[in-house]
Amino acid sequence: MQRRHFVECAAAGGTALAVGGWGSCTRDRAAGSGIAWGIQLYTLRSLMEADVERTLAQVAELGYREVEFAGYFARSPDQIAAVLAAEGLSAPATHLPLEAFRDHLDSTLETASAAGHRYLVLPWMPDEMRGDSDTYRRTGEEMNAWGAKCAQAGMRFGYHNHDFELVLFAAPAADAATPLDVLIQSTDPDLVTFEMDFFWMVHGGADPLDFFARYPGRFELCHVKDRTADGQMVDVGAGTIDFAGILAERGGAGMRHYFVEHDNPADPMNTARGSLDHLASLGIS
Repeated sequence: MQRRHFVECAAAGGTALAVGGWGSCTRDRAAGSGIAWGIQLYTLRSLMEADVERTLAQVAELGYREVEFAGYFARSPDQIAAVLAAEGLSAPATHLPLEAFRDHLDSTLETASAAGHRYLVLPWMPDEMRGDSDTYRRTGEEMNAWGAKCAQAGMRFGYHNHDFELVLFAAPAADAATPLDVLIQSTDPDLVTFEMDFFWMVHGGADPLDFFARYPGRFELCHVKDRTADGQMVDVGAGTIDFAGILAERGGAGMRHYFVEHDNPADPMNTARGSLDHLASLGIS
């Protein structure tokens, strides 16, 4: 936290160390940003498991306006929608396992609609969907089919990358050197979008801006996740990723939703607070 902002927050009173104290300061700064910041609730899973309602209330108090789910923590989609409405939050996206798409997509779409989601994101693929470029093309065709079904329901199918999709093929083609290239090229932009994870892009040796330039409009969502020079996952602002530079080009990428994430934070709510405070300090308009 910058010293000036520390002083401003400290002036709010002796309760500033509670979520309501620092949260109000962070919220005010986040409100001035050109982005409606969100958080992937996997970051806060231990807190969500203990108390869904309180955790979402704290998220809203910090200044987040959107959340992305990865499970409903023993709540029904109607209950989730009610809590979100009460806290002034929206949940445009959710992560879902492979079987949700392959085995029961109809019921998955009904659940997603009740919870208020628009994007249904596959966050991982098993080995059977990987391999050579032909295997990834077949995977892309399967994604197109899921995307068509989602589109019929007024939703979007998305895929979230890790680093294995960035490993060069043994004999890379100039226009499709990595699995991620093949997935993007073999999917219909009207049916499939991508959620770029900045940590995994950089960890895999890729430049997010290069993919923005080569595939305009294909990345409607992102995970704002930081990385140190030696490859450690850290809170946003504690690493070396240039989020201001990357997000300055978000328009060409087609980005609409931005979710802070940390897979294993030591203090989840502190991670949520500090990450948003850093992003708000960047002055992104």
